[in-house]
Amino acid sequence: MAMFSAMFAGNKNSSLTTVALILMTGLMLMGLRQTTQAQALRDDPELKKIDVQEHLGDTIPTNLQFVDHMGNKVNLNDFFHKGKPVILTLNYYRCPMLCTQELNGLAEAMMQLKDWTPGDQYQVVTISIDPTETPELADSKRYRYISSLGDLGQNAEWHFLVGDQPQIKKLADAVGFKYFYIKENKQFAHPAVIFLLSDKGVISRYLYGLSYKPRDLRLALVQAGDGKIGTTVDKLILYCCQYDPDAKGYVLFAQHVMTLGGVVTLVLMVVFLIFMFVRYKVRKVAHHSAA
Repeated sequence: MAMFSAMFAGNKNSSLTTVALILMTGLMLMGLRQTTQAQALRDDPELKKIDVQEHLGDTIPTNLQFVDHMGNKVNLNDFFHKGKPVILTLNYYRCPMLCTQELNGLAEAMMQLKDWTPGDQYQVVTISIDPTETPELADSKRYRYISSLGDLGQNAEWHFLVGDQPQIKKLADAVGFKYFYIKENKQFAHPAVIFLLSDKGVISRYLYGLSYKPRDLRLALVQAGDGKIGTTVDKLILYCCQYDPDAKGYVLFAQHVMTLGGVVTLVLMVVFLIFMFVRYKVRKVAHHSAA
């Protein structure tokens, strides 16, 4: 305080310039520190290993044990073999940003599926990758997201689980989810991805990012459902589309579109020929009757 009083006791403009220089120097030092930290994180050999190694077609170990939001021990198998696909997410409940954005994006996409509810057509299982997190944290997170679904959240089967390190690691390895703990920040570094599984635990699709197109989520669920869910229109759209990792979504597959177009054209031609044949027969009978 004495330094600033002395500064302002002299030339006013000079004092303001000095204060501005001090503030600018402080901001530059803060920026340099943040840049240095960011560079250190980028150069960390462990963080460079963060990745998703897709294991499409593999079956996850459903005998793994976790704890639900009420403190009850559960087996992953409890969520499978019910004729419904499962959306699996690996997050942690104290995550300051990424996990929340990912779960928000999933909840928003789920709400736009309209006539599909988590519980009737599919289930959602969210598991913490932090072995120190508790059922109480899982319960708090579950309450938040079940409430965010509104009417859709009534009787919704969105399960929030915690577990110990060996069980978490086995599941993460099974789906190819590579993550690391940063001691300096007390945070986990991990990719943003959700997993679509069949009711037998087979990995069907990976969807990446912090938001998900409702159409992509619906088609991925139809695909994971092995034809057990979805309308005929959904299945036709899925037949005409193919998942494109570069586009991060389902895109039209020209060959299948052409095949379907050919089938439709053939059906229309057959219907037209039958119509013309029947019309000819009716006219012929009418002509003989008149004669």
